[in-house]
Amino acid sequence: MINSIKNSFEQISQNFIKLKDKADIIEQIAGIWIEALTNGKKIIFCGNGGSAADSQHLAAELMGRYKIDREAMPALSLTVDTSALTAIGNDYGYDKVFVRQLRGIGNEGDVLVGISTSGNSKNIIEAFAAAKEKGIKTVAFTGEHGGKMRELADICLNVPSNTTNNIQEMHIACGHLLCGIVETHFFGKSKDKVL
Repeated sequence: MINSIKNSFEQISQNFIKLKDKADIIEQIAGIWIEALTNGKKIIFCGNGGSAADSQHLAAELMGRYKIDREAMPALSLTVDTSALTAIGNDYGYDKVFVRQLRGIGNEGDVLVGISTSGNSKNIIEAFAAAKEKGIKTVAFTGEHGGKMRELADICLNVPSNTTNNIQEMHIACGHLLCGIVETHFFGKSKDKVL
């Protein structure tokens, strides 16, 4: 068991070393988020399963705080309203749960971040198509191959793994990094103040 644990951490470490090659993509995504927030627009997240949890987590980091005691930044996740999700799923089908919400609250200049380990989540793909129509920038967080979302997104962060849990580990780490970059851009260096 000890060797299995050590091997697991070795694999995770190698994944993160490879992730350094995505620094330019992460910088571009940070620029897209900063531009939107500068213009009074919002960052909208969506995903399924563990990626839904990541969507909520990252929206909360921007709306609440990451490391700096500061003003709220406009961000939300399309995964949190169970009444909307179940009503839309029941009336229109699960593939419509994000697109229907996006059509209602998304505005030109917003950013839609779709998180999917496969890059093939149909409900995110539908939301990306609607985002294009509405002038909303699209950012995909995917696994190595990127799936269909890679082709549809304005920019794709396809992390270097095809294993779901490892992809998710890198997604949340990259999301945290982006939240930190954006927070520092607007509010200065972290004071590490605890509320």
